[in-house]
Amino acid sequence: MARINLLPWREERRKQRQREFYGMLGFAALAGVVLSGLLWFYYSQQISGQNDRNAFLETEIAKVKEQNKEIERLDKQKARLLARKAVIEELQGKRSQMVHLFDSLVRTIPDGVVLTALKQEGDILTLEGRTQSNARVSTYMRNLEGSGWMSSPELSIIEAKAQETGGAVLDIKSLPYVFTLKVKLPAPGENTAQQPAVDDAAAAEPAMAAPAAPEAAAQPAAEPAVAAPKEVRS
Repeated sequence: MARINLLPWREERRKQRQREFYGMLGFAALAGVVLSGLLWFYYSQQISGQNDRNAFLETEIAKVKEQNKEIERLDKQKARLLARKAVIEELQGKRSQMVHLFDSLVRTIPDGVVLTALKQEGDILTLEGRTQSNARVSTYMRNLEGSGWMSSPELSIIEAKAQETGGAVLDIKSLPYVFTLKVKLPAPGENTAQQPAVDDAAAAEPAMAAPAAPEAAAQPAAEPAVAAPKEVRS
């Protein structure tokens, strides 16, 4: 016997399909929400981590800037110390130079020349004085050139001035000519090679004069030796 289903099965199947569709749609929506939450959490962690790294880098950059400031301060301090060291070395080198310079001034000045002023500007020394004649100044310039401590003498001014006599003693103002000349001073250590030769020449003068004294003493000693036989003959 055949069975006939008179129930509305098409309607039931349509509702079933609708429920399945809505279930899949809800599942898809839930999956989308979960996936969105996961993505938001992931990128949020990435952003947070990057912010932490940025903060760390800014802190380190600030430390490096402070270190750079400290390095700049140390560089400036180093530059000041080097400049001070250079000044001290220059003064140390010029200390002996001044002694030799004044010694050379005393040894090179001829008779009839008197210095009245000295002025130094860098490596240029200006000498002012009075003299009896132009020839005395020329001699003085030659002596300065050969001193070993001064070079390139240049006469700037020489002129006649009114003489002022001061009794029997020769006064400075009685010298008729006023002169100004400039000489160049060597750098510290520049004339170390020349100075031994000058010292040897200065030391040779007493050595040459020393043998003359024994010869002079030998002559009186020889005369009695000659005179002694004369007395014996008599």
